[in-house]
Amino acid sequence: MSNPNSPNREFPLERTRNIGICAHIDAGKTTLTERILFYTGMIHRIGEVHDGAATTDWMEQEKERGITITSAAVTASWKQIKEEGVYKSREGENIRVNIIDTPGHVDFTAEVERSLRVLDGAIFVLCGVAGVQPQSETVYRQAEKYGVPRIAFVNKMDRTGANFENVVKDVRTKLGAPAFPILIPIGAEDSLIGQIDVVNQKAIIYSDDEKFGSKYTIRDLQGDEAAKGKAAYDELLDAVCSADDELGMLFLEEQPIGPVELKAGLRRAVIANKIIPMAGGSAFKNKGVQYLIDAVIDYLPGPLDIAPQKGSVVDEPENIIEAIPDDNGKFIALGFKLWSDKFGRLVFFRVYSGKVSKGDTIYNPRTRKSERVGRLIQIQASVHKDIECCYSGDIAALVGVKDVRTGDTFCDESLEVQLEPPTFPEPVISMAVEPKTKGDQEKMGNALQRLSEEDPTFFVKTDEETGQVIIAGMGELHLEILCDRLKREHKVETNTGKPQIAYRETLTKEADGEGKLVKQSGGRGQYGHVIIKVRPGEKGSGIVVENKVVGGTIPKEFINPAKAGCVEAALNGIIAGYPVIDMHIDLVDGSSHEVDSNENAFKMAAIFAVKDALKKAKCILLEPIMAVECSTPEDYQGDIMGDLNRRRGKIQGMDTRGTTAILRAEVPLAEMFGYSTAIRTLSSGRASYSMQPSHFEQVPQQIVDQIVEQRGGGKN
Repeated sequence: MSNPNSPNREFPLERTRNIGICAHIDAGKTTLTERILFYTGMIHRIGEVHDGAATTDWMEQEKERGITITSAAVTASWKQIKEEGVYKSREGENIRVNIIDTPGHVDFTAEVERSLRVLDGAIFVLCGVAGVQPQSETVYRQAEKYGVPRIAFVNKMDRTGANFENVVKDVRTKLGAPAFPILIPIGAEDSLIGQIDVVNQKAIIYSDDEKFGSKYTIRDLQGDEAAKGKAAYDELLDAVCSADDELGMLFLEEQPIGPVELKAGLRRAVIANKIIPMAGGSAFKNKGVQYLIDAVIDYLPGPLDIAPQKGSVVDEPENIIEAIPDDNGKFIALGFKLWSDKFGRLVFFRVYSGKVSKGDTIYNPRTRKSERVGRLIQIQASVHKDIECCYSGDIAALVGVKDVRTGDTFCDESLEVQLEPPTFPEPVISMAVEPKTKGDQEKMGNALQRLSEEDPTFFVKTDEETGQVIIAGMGELHLEILCDRLKREHKVETNTGKPQIAYRETLTKEADGEGKLVKQSGGRGQYGHVIIKVRPGEKGSGIVVENKVVGGTIPKEFINPAKAGCVEAALNGIIAGYPVIDMHIDLVDGSSHEVDSNENAFKMAAIFAVKDALKKAKCILLEPIMAVECSTPEDYQGDIMGDLNRRRGKIQGMDTRGTTAILRAEVPLAEMFGYSTAIRTLSSGRASYSMQPSHFEQVPQQIVDQIVEQRGGGKN
């Protein structure tokens, strides 16, 4: 194979890592990112989240709330230090690490989704006390979906109640993950002093007096450490031999297997997603971070180690093109995030093949337009650094590109290829918003438009009946943050209505529908006639329209307008006007008029046909159900369970961790407003909870009647 690296690039592809740091809220992702930036020399002072000084939490709202809202991109470089008795796979080489710190709160799940779509590997952070939490599961499944290799870091091992073995067990049972320790904490809580390096069978002891733990010593394992290290080594060796054929052969042939062979086999197994190495430490107490970065270099893939991205040619979905990581190839990149700031509109992108320089022309196959690259910048959280060229495997941002959406492909003009965009969940909550002053109406409209372009889970629409502007998103916090951004960034003060639930409608049986538009009174008329069959679709399939017309009863040129009419009709169901989901529509027949038929007539006829079919298809109303997890001292368990039952909740299970009870329940979102105040009151402030969207379920009839009444009677 020829050399894929351009002679001008600073870090070759094999010395590049694109990683994300993701986890449940409050597991310590941002604190860990700060430590990594400090040890790699990117920052010279560690900022703490609780002080509002973290590098990657640069938005005002992040500093105030102590949470990550938007994923921040930073670039660092790391050199593995040569140490006596310890084998590292890339000693002395400068490795570029591009890091994306992602949010943990479920309301900002889109940020995690689009980050994982463009990353090659991830550090999956878990809390040493709480173990696997609801959002940990979501993030893990997101990484599974995109096939992202992971290392798990069990953080907060200095906290009371931290237990590394329990978290490993948790990961294996709750996530079904093939997790094996590679860096085991020595001690816990106040007595956390270091880590056992399982592969090298050494102890790393971190200095307490040295500021920020940058000094550590390496010694042989002693007493219990040796037994623990040996048991973990045997388990790891066995797992890697089973997962990796090459190492398995060495084992069967009774060839010597040392750290060199084991690390190479483990790296292959991690990249193939067959093993998840686990490390433990405390980012806040500066213990265990350096060896975690070494593990990232050793085991997580670079752009050359993973299968090339596949894209399909526009209008020819069967024609697949591979984006091979090679600076000399044709340019292919994916725009995964839009952001507006004082510099203008930024488009974050990841280059999969070729390179792009300032002044080049790039092509967007969705819009079929070309644009000139004015500025290229490398992002260091809120600091921007101009660069001349962005190579294969790099993450950077374009400034000033027009007409772009999240998930757009940029490529060479000769290609016409589209990479698979990230997918995003549907919003579950909405509310009305209006400007405090009439003069701000247009300004608010433009600002909301910009925010919805940046955030694919934020929707804006105008209610046709009331004329109100309705915003929809992933949760109360999500909408609160967006209204706060309207005020701060766009200088628009708003009044908001009470949050509303994003109900859905669906059908329960097959039905036929017929729609006709006939206006023939002198001159050019309107004639469209569509006959359809509808049936319940598979869960999550959305609206599928299939053309089953034979014999040309609906002319070919009117098929697409009829399909568009079907999709439009599904936006307003017949029970209470909510969108219809999971419906399969077959266009089966119709008729046309050689003079009076046109696209609009067939679109309208299809809308009438769908409405007609839905009236016969026994439609039901669905509501979003949340997976809720409550952590509470056992004394309050009964009160909290009783309260969840009153909220139409179904208890799914209970666990105990020491004196803490963990309740898992499924509760309708409609019953969860104001829950944070309720749970604090019930437990004297000692219980906490987290929730995330789970699925949609049928609404009980008495509640359907209330909803229909609130919406002004049925919408049919």
